[in-house]
Amino acid sequence: MKDIEIEIKEIEKIAHNKKIVAIGEIGLDYYWNTENKELQKYAFIEQIKLANKLNLPIVIHTREALIDTLEILKKNLVNKRGVFHCCPLNRELVKEALKLDFYISFAGPVTFKNSKNANEIINMVPKEKILIETDSPYLAPEPKRGTRNDPRNVKYVAEKVASVKEIDIKEVARTTYDNACKLFNI
Repeated sequence: MKDIEIEIKEIEKIAHNKKIVAIGEIGLDYYWNTENKELQKYAFIEQIKLANKLNLPIVIHTREALIDTLEILKKNLVNKRGVFHCCPLNRELVKEALKLDFYISFAGPVTFKNSKNANEIINMVPKEKILIETDSPYLAPEPKRGTRNDPRNVKYVAEKVASVKEIDIKEVARTTYDNACKLFNI
């Protein structure tokens, strides 16, 4: 825990730079390692405290840890809220995240053919809470799946959102740009 406290102090020093717009990517990931859950929870809570101290939003990563992530967020309110980055396509998570006033960011997985509930999840999120991203270099969208992902591919995510929401891709681009500016105060 002492190491985490030292690292948080280092992040705080860096975060005073005006170019820093959020604390993140922070959260819980139980996919690779379940032996350090308590340490991950502690670090997540301390990073939320730092974000609140600096009046910054957070960018949340959660993998195989939805219940613990939501529990922590409900007990440790984030002043400037934030975004669930590359949001897992889980109805309960999205519903609860929206209740907590978080943004939802979609990436390549919404375009995957085996993504059975992507359309439903996209429709759950109001336009004013949607963001899009690449999550480079991972999770390249269809038709680039299986290749190294990069920002050029975000257009496929935008196309998917536009198709599902039945709006023009330019509206998706404008809306998600405006949402990002609002969230990150840029």
